[in-house]
Amino acid sequence: MTQLEIIKNHLKQYHTITSMEAFQRYGITRLSATIFNLRNEGNIIDTEYQTSKNRYGEKTTYAVYKLIKMAEVNENE
Repeated sequence: MTQLEIIKNHLKQYHTITSMEAFQRYGITRLSATIFNLRNEGNIIDTEYQTSKNRYGEKTTYAVYKLIKMAEVNENE
């Protein structure tokens, strides 16, 4: 299964993903590139930024990718 398929299936099931989740669950390190490719397929994915503290107590901001609408698949192509 490709990284694109893995992230697409994750979004269908859970509706959101972060780069930390992608790395911990699937070993995917370039989530933003995969999201870019999914958007190019016609999927609508929103990016929400959240801020929290890292393990050193420093403020950090990260992206949460949220599936809005999955592209229609044309079986005749």
